[in-house]
Amino acid sequence: MIASKRIWLVGGGSGIGRELALKLCAAGNQVVISGRGLEALQEVALAGQGNSAGDDKGGKIFPLVYDVTDDEHSKAIALEVAALVGGIDILVYCAGRCEYVDDAEMSVELFRRVYEVNVFGMVSAISAVLPLMRREATSSYKPQVVGVASLSAVVGLPRAEAYGSSKAAANYLLNALRVDLDQHHVDVTVVNPGFVETPMTETNDFPMPFIMSAGAAADCIISGIEKRKRIVNFPWALLLSLKLGALFPALWYGFIGPRLARRDASVKT
Repeated sequence: MIASKRIWLVGGGSGIGRELALKLCAAGNQVVISGRGLEALQEVALAGQGNSAGDDKGGKIFPLVYDVTDDEHSKAIALEVAALVGGIDILVYCAGRCEYVDDAEMSVELFRRVYEVNVFGMVSAISAVLPLMRREATSSYKPQVVGVASLSAVVGLPRAEAYGSSKAAANYLLNALRVDLDQHHVDVTVVNPGFVETPMTETNDFPMPFIMSAGAAADCIISGIEKRKRIVNFPWALLLSLKLGALFPALWYGFIGPRLARRDASVKT
């Protein structure tokens, strides 16, 4: 288990982020959780008090309001995080936004809202934290950037034009960044979850195969961070199904995918 680390967890007020914060705190880490809602962050910090070891080596959660779409304040927030816990060993970007496209009605505004959080917010947080990490990194001490993307990037899914493409962009961003940061002794981990029981998915009105709890998802992520895996994919059953679809595009896009899409009653067949 990860222990005695200084962690900045962006998107720690609910869902997977909340579970990560509580588990990391219980293991004895100093965790700064960020999000837009102070009340939610404070609730997680309060819950973390009961999970920590309760001694000098025990973990602690620090709530810090941060809007990932506010590029102007990203560097200041990163400095505040470092001041709170004495530096940043691990950045976990877990903030996310999901909006679906109905009946292929493309909306620039919808795409912009999704990309602002899932892509540009990630870029903003990483760009703010990297100078601090690179300053301390050595061949024997390697800070770590962890970005939560999604298995939805594996293959085109109905109604996921905005969400899936933003997660595909996040995947490419993190994988390319890993190559460039190797010489600077900073590791990068990409996390691709499937369906997870969170406030984001509770309104979904379609089947979610192999859905798992936020706690189980957090366990997978923490294990991947500890092992410094390049890519953390879960659950395997869903990954295999989607990989098979990507491997046989004619079958997926010509037969399976269209049957998963919602049928518009006004469209004549």
